[in-house]
Amino acid sequence: MRPVLIAAAVWAASALSSGEQTLPDAEIYVLGEVHDNPAHHDVQADLTSQIAPVALVFEMLTPAQAEAGQDAARDDETALATALGWANSGWPDFALYAPIFAAAPEATLFGAALERPVLMDAISEGAAATFGMEADQYGLAPLSPEDQAAREEIQAIAHCDALPAQMLPGMVEVQRLRDAAFARTAIEAFEVTGGPVVVITGTGHARADYGVPAYIRAARPDITVFTLGQVEGDEAYPDTLFDMVIRTDPTPREDPCAVFQ
Repeated sequence: MRPVLIAAAVWAASALSSGEQTLPDAEIYVLGEVHDNPAHHDVQADLTSQIAPVALVFEMLTPAQAEAGQDAARDDETALATALGWANSGWPDFALYAPIFAAAPEATLFGAALERPVLMDAISEGAAATFGMEADQYGLAPLSPEDQAAREEIQAIAHCDALPAQMLPGMVEVQRLRDAAFARTAIEAFEVTGGPVVVITGTGHARADYGVPAYIRAARPDITVFTLGQVEGDEAYPDTLFDMVIRTDPTPREDPCAVFQ
């Protein structure tokens, strides 16, 4: 499938919903985002409405949160946010995400987030050991020196070059564990419901080379996956990492590196 480069998220959403652009058939759709960019969530909501998934998997929810929110009315933003415990989650305002939930009012909710103690285990024990017996099935093999160095550089940049070098291998393991766990939850959602499944996650997790789609492909190569990468400005994501790329202007925000200064 050749990537489609779309200049603006607003145009992409209207074009997709009007039929000018149509999504290919897939069993799992991994829809990336920049978490605080409202335009990206508008696109996700529009695509979710078009896909009509029977399962919604959220990076932002733990399994317990997803279960707690399952029976809440999807069109009651306040009640749903309360049921999910969103206010204490650390994620951007729920108003950004509410339209995605409302776009699939009957879909079963799945939470893919891992608790902090599990992530800390990945730092000390490694992703494969923390993931468990299915690690080989999901392709959690040791990285080559070249891949390890490349991923450590990505983590360094993501953390504003503020982390000590000795912390970077652990951060790579956390990222690998999270991607594999998101993939496992997406596969579970597909096996339980029969699909289609929509996965809502950050664009870094949606990349096809070593993000969630790669782990789905390793564990269940028979499942068809569509990937959307939403990025801002000239952010350096190769378009070939996704089936579709949407580039938008950056959303106004404070300097994310200020916390490290």
